[in-house]
Amino acid sequence: MSTHSDKEFSIKQINVAVHAESETPTRIRVRSSKFEMIIDEPESMGGTDMGPSPVQVLLMALAGCLHVTGHEVARQKGMKLNGMRIEINGTMNPCKFLGLSTHEREGFQTIDVTIHANFENETPEAIEAWLKETEERCPVTDNIENSTKIQVIATEEKNNNTFV
Repeated sequence: MSTHSDKEFSIKQINVAVHAESETPTRIRVRSSKFEMIIDEPESMGGTDMGPSPVQVLLMALAGCLHVTGHEVARQKGMKLNGMRIEINGTMNPCKFLGLSTHEREGFQTIDVTIHANFENETPEAIEAWLKETEERCPVTDNIENSTKIQVIATEEKNNNTFV
């Protein structure tokens, strides 16, 4: 029940830019567009706990993306979705990150997502189809489940700014 067709408008690539500057060895100030946040590690990992950790931000991004995608899918299907509550739990072993092992995977081994969706008058089959399409269309889910080429380069700063 989409209001759009592929012929009605041209989809273009979207560039998302993030700029970040370190404040301490564990804390970084991150900006994207008009938004800013602190990413830090908990005290147990040597941080100051002034913001979520990088892996918490990843799972938070997944929740936000599933939320927006789920509402868009429901809108396109003509479903009345009153709201959602999303719970996400990720399991990881930090040994490789900490340099204690080269055998462990550095990222999440599992990510479990539960979406509590409040629909009006929808069948279990319609909700299951909505969930499947939401998961398939969520860009953050796609980036977590599939390989995305990441190119990391380093340049040396040679000015009077102090970087940690």
